[in-house]
Amino acid sequence: MTPTSTPPTSPYLIRVPSPIGRLELTSDGDNVTSLSIERGGRLPLDGIPEDSVPVLELAARQLEEYFAGERHDFDLPVKARGTSFQQSVWNRLNEIRWGEHTSYGELGHDIGKPGSGRAIGGAVGANPLPIIVGCHRVLSSTGRITGYSGGEGIPTKLWLLEHEGIVLAA
Repeated sequence: MTPTSTPPTSPYLIRVPSPIGRLELTSDGDNVTSLSIERGGRLPLDGIPEDSVPVLELAARQLEEYFAGERHDFDLPVKARGTSFQQSVWNRLNEIRWGEHTSYGELGHDIGKPGSGRAIGGAVGANPLPIIVGCHRVLSSTGRITGYSGGEGIPTKLWLLEHEGIVLAA
């Protein structure tokens, strides 16, 4: 599963419950193209009726297994739209396994862009496939949470980290 760039398309769509709120998944018919976490009781495409395809059903099953603690890695075809810089960040995020974490600085170093913490943070925050591509596993250099763009923000990130057994710095 390597995120690759793709033009926007009319999405297929499914919504599924989760312990962190409803999730909204979209697809181009062959790949999962986005995952949104409910924020304030709303999802980006709430007004659009669901229209599922097999890849979304597979994603829903794998997410259910993840939340049950039975799945640690996702095996899904995904396509994420973004710049080449964002793609490099998301590809590196995809290599971070369940229960592991990294820092923004380490992430920059890993992709050959040391000292680009602000840009790294922007790319992490723009990840269109949170949970599947584990952006919640990125912490500050001191091991603290500095933010999270999914769901209800930091409480959502804390839940995901605790679910994976990632212990934060005191």
